[in-house]
Amino acid sequence: MTGSTAHGTDTTHPTGEGIPTTSARTASVARTVTDALQPRNVLLAGMLGIGLAAAGGDWTGLLWGFLGALCAGLIPAGYIEWERGRGTWGDRHVVDRTKRAPIFFVILGSIGTGSVVMILGNAPTGILVAMLALWVMTIGLLAVNTVWKISVDSAVASAAVSLLAVVHSPWWIAAYALTAAVCWSRVALGYHTVAQTLAGAGLGAATTVAYVFV
Repeated sequence: MTGSTAHGTDTTHPTGEGIPTTSARTASVARTVTDALQPRNVLLAGMLGIGLAAAGGDWTGLLWGFLGALCAGLIPAGYIEWERGRGTWGDRHVVDRTKRAPIFFVILGSIGTGSVVMILGNAPTGILVAMLALWVMTIGLLAVNTVWKISVDSAVASAAVSLLAVVHSPWWIAAYALTAAVCWSRVALGYHTVAQTLAGAGLGAATTVAYVFV
């Protein structure tokens, strides 16, 4: 059931998860945020930055970063769009948790392949560790998703910021404001609860543990 104002205007919009959102204006802002900061965009910017920093500023780091973004973000996004075209899912959000497993397997295969290429090509350690951290994070997302709907968008946004802070500069922690915006947008649009976004962000931040072993 939707909410309404005294003038009869709808102010909430139920979703497939049954989580109400607020006003239409808030939903519009949240939609803009979630689309602009979706995983493929965050990973493209984040992995380019990680690659450049890992290579000590050498331009070749951008190539390794792009490979990372391609495997971790662009290929999975392409797969989702392909399935959408076939009518498998309504949009990239794949609201139904039970239908998400194939996406995680594509991500694991794609990141795994990219990691092998990086190893064979002697990629900078920092970008390779970031890839492996994202691979482990995806396993975590897949495992949790079998019983509970965790936020992938929040996990990716958090991981990108955390990894940049480790590889480049601690000042990147300030960019967690963007992660917070992603979490807010997912809740405002009704795709996730606060707990689901916080769990995703926490798992994303945990990717930095990989650097303890470097």
